[in-house]
Amino acid sequence: MGSLYDSIAGIYDPWSLSVTEDIEFYVDLARETGGPVVELAVGTGRIALPIAQAGIAMIGVDQSDGMLAVAAERARELGVDQRVDFRVGDFREPPVTERVPLVICPFRSLLHMPNGAEKLRALRGACSLLAPGGRFAFDVFAPGREDIDETHARWIEREPGIFERADWDETARTLTLTVHSGDSTATMALHWLDMPEWLALLNQAGLEVEATYGWFDRRPYTDEEDMIFVCRRAS
Repeated sequence: MGSLYDSIAGIYDPWSLSVTEDIEFYVDLARETGGPVVELAVGTGRIALPIAQAGIAMIGVDQSDGMLAVAAERARELGVDQRVDFRVGDFREPPVTERVPLVICPFRSLLHMPNGAEKLRALRGACSLLAPGGRFAFDVFAPGREDIDETHARWIEREPGIFERADWDETARTLTLTVHSGDSTATMALHWLDMPEWLALLNQAGLEVEATYGWFDRRPYTDEEDMIFVCRRAS
């Protein structure tokens, strides 16, 4: 994932500009739990920096040097660079020795793991960072028919000058997403699971589900496309 995201580090923030619905959710969790908070696949700090602005210490892990460079610059601009600690690493084996009350993995990042075994490694990696009673929160999706039909194999201008194409393989349950702007292009694969499969993996990882939501307003999950999990480390 590192070199992949390096290639779009400069356009990542403009590309994700309209994605704001999850920020308050994760900031509120951080306030409830206290710090430090570890964010896995921190990227350019879209979630981590608002948490730092709320006065909470952050540790952000990502494989992409390019994304972390953008995050560090933004942290300096916002005056929160003393509150964030960015580290290069694989979130299946995060370079974190601290044990913390909250670990988060926003923006569907777990779907980069190609299969259940790799997803389980990532979940166990997150669990290993939690202090007793600590919480792990993340969001994923399983697409609906309408979303597939509306976007499959079409170039869509997601933001001005930034185009996105979704190619869905329902048999393999894989979304191949291509992002393009000027000289920057990246293609990534996202591999989805259904709710029972996620629950089974969480159980194997030693995580107990505290809540499942269908959206970031904390509405209960009732078979929506989006799945938001808040878990606790099993005692």
